[in-house]
Amino acid sequence: MYSFLQGPVDPVLLVLDATLVMGCAGIPGLFLKRPGPGQVVAALCTICAALIGIPTVLQLLLSGTTATRSIAWSLPFGPCDLAIDPLSALFLIPVFLVTAAGSLFAVGYWPARQYRRSEPGLTLFFGTLGASMALLLMARNTVFFMMVWEVMALSAYFLIVTEHEREEVRRAGTIYLIATHCGSALLLLLFSLLAAQTGTFLLPPAGSLSALTPLAPLMALAGLIGFGAKAGIMPLHFWLPPAHANAPSHVSALMSGVMLKMGVYGIVRTASFFYDIPLVWGTILTIAGIISALLGISFALAQRDLKRLLACSSIENIGIISLGMGIALVGAASRIPELMYLGGAGALLHVLNHSLFKPLLFLGSGVIIHATGTRDMNLMGGLGKTMPRIGGLFLVGTVAICGIPPLNGFVSEFLLYLGFFSQLQGDNLIYLMAGAPVLALVGGLAAITFTKLYSSVFLGTPRSPGGGVHRGGELQMGVPMLLCAFLCLVIGVVPQMALSLVSPAVMTLFPRLPLLPLSAEYGAILEKLSLAGVLLLTMALVVTVIWKWRLGREPVTAAPTWGCGYQRGTSRMQYGGTSFSELAISIGNGVVRQRIERPLLAGLFPERSRCSDTPTETLLDAIIAPFFQAAGMSFAFLRRLQNGLMHIYVLYIFATLFILMLWAH
Repeated sequence: MYSFLQGPVDPVLLVLDATLVMGCAGIPGLFLKRPGPGQVVAALCTICAALIGIPTVLQLLLSGTTATRSIAWSLPFGPCDLAIDPLSALFLIPVFLVTAAGSLFAVGYWPARQYRRSEPGLTLFFGTLGASMALLLMARNTVFFMMVWEVMALSAYFLIVTEHEREEVRRAGTIYLIATHCGSALLLLLFSLLAAQTGTFLLPPAGSLSALTPLAPLMALAGLIGFGAKAGIMPLHFWLPPAHANAPSHVSALMSGVMLKMGVYGIVRTASFFYDIPLVWGTILTIAGIISALLGISFALAQRDLKRLLACSSIENIGIISLGMGIALVGAASRIPELMYLGGAGALLHVLNHSLFKPLLFLGSGVIIHATGTRDMNLMGGLGKTMPRIGGLFLVGTVAICGIPPLNGFVSEFLLYLGFFSQLQGDNLIYLMAGAPVLALVGGLAAITFTKLYSSVFLGTPRSPGGGVHRGGELQMGVPMLLCAFLCLVIGVVPQMALSLVSPAVMTLFPRLPLLPLSAEYGAILEKLSLAGVLLLTMALVVTVIWKWRLGREPVTAAPTWGCGYQRGTSRMQYGGTSFSELAISIGNGVVRQRIERPLLAGLFPERSRCSDTPTETLLDAIIAPFFQAAGMSFAFLRRLQNGLMHIYVLYIFATLFILMLWAH
């Protein structure tokens, strides 16, 4: 096959063209009067962009090379360089893949004929969000980086508030906008300090700066907070659950599967600038990862809202990624190549894995909401009978996110376990062994959480009238889910292939240490894991075939299930999501606070009543919202400055410029 690396085609230009096609895919729909064709054209353009972009970045990634290109511009901030190194290439894969899958999904989930007013804008900003993330990963000029970062932030905001008629949606959009711009302010500080130290607006190469300078800790802190707010690391996560819950499901898939990773990319890229990283940097990131993983899955366990549960689970998975990167930085500070490689490879592979199984689950939640008309799991049930294919695909996502073999979520966590156990013979870092039981606890809570989710939605009988009636669009919505499920299975069965994608990116992060022999060593270990996965999958298929064969030979009979002594059983008597997880939630009641309503029953024949357990956003409701309310009251006098008189506003501008001139002089 002809390789562009040996020919005249510039790979950066090829990816840039694919990005522009993806970003402009929604424009034709703004001018077409008939609803429908514009959405289909946008989906086809986005798929074509993915078919161009993914092979290009894969070839760059597997070759381990870096392609660069400079764009001519007239701004006084130095050259506008674009580059695709193995780290950028790895993050570009889910950008193209999930954007294309979500665009096709939207044709069935958000049809233009049914949503004539909101569909054109939704389609436009969906492509803009994908294109801005691709440009962000290629940007090497900090000013250009901030430009596309702002485009990404605003595109996501307009997608979140698609259904802006609802107060809950507007509140979620406002919270997101405040959080993302607070993070942007910290990024401006980071890039200003970088420019002051390097004398240029270009991002420094990997391993080119010393972490022992006075400005380095401030830069690291600004990067952690600024990028961590976008990634959703605790306690910077407060915008994430309401935003993901209220956005359309394919938007939630793109935000959770890809946009959160832009924060991870920023943290990883910032850490790569320095060559003598202190141990405290890795320790802080490791602790932040542990807290995010534990509290994220604890909050997910308490949710009854399907999409909020998936959103809180994203916090847990970002915590696992941060935990892996923290281990890698601890290894870099301690000069332990095994720890660097296993932590970095586990974290980056989990980035790739999460960008597959989380969009699968969010897209599946869109089909479920499409069928039931609700996000409340306590009102669902029995969908496995009416939607068996969607139920099977959703089951793949739930098994993958719980880290159960032979699917992809197990592989990245397996590498992290190897990193923990590699310190059994060590003297100084034996405390890292504590990460293994923490990760196991997170996995156990994840298993409870997604057992609750799947059983509440797909098993039992419908808990509300009309629940589980499918409303069409299954082909457009099922194909993207099938693609994600297939890739989850491929990585789980052939993990050494996935490791070959991740290894060049890890070597880009730590160019000063020889990590190539470790790639071959752990690739051989994953080959043995691959054989075990194939054996497990074969056994499962054989058991399924035998079970179906024997089931087909037995006569079919029908009988009522045990009614617990009740003569007239109803669907309300079966376990719901809240009742299933009540015991597990009560154990962590001090962390996950709930608003509990219990009726007072009196008399022999009490009247009809209801009880509810609603988890609260503790950080947002108890700290952040009161802070902004107090700030609003304290600065209320400034509203007098907004008097609506244009000549007064001109006077404000003149006075500001005059003061700045005096200060500069």
